[in-house]
Amino acid sequence: MLVLTRKSGEGIRIGDDVRIVVVGLDDNQVRLGIEAPQELSVHRDEVYDRIKDENIKASMIRVDVLKRVKEIWKKGDSEG
Repeated sequence: MLVLTRKSGEGIRIGDDVRIVVVGLDDNQVRLGIEAPQELSVHRDEVYDRIKDENIKASMIRVDVLKRVKEIWKKGDSEG
């Protein structure tokens, strides 16, 4: 992990397209501004973890459900 010291108003660059700026400092918090292309997802860690967990859950399908979908699909093909 790279650790940098920045003052309010100072920033860092990640590649050519991402800029992170310290916009405020309070007691125990740092406010960061992030400039990044719209197609790049930027999330807080806890939000990213929830998205990742939901994607894993969504990708898990029970075998019995998959077999039933296959049966329904075959019926539709034989009727057409």
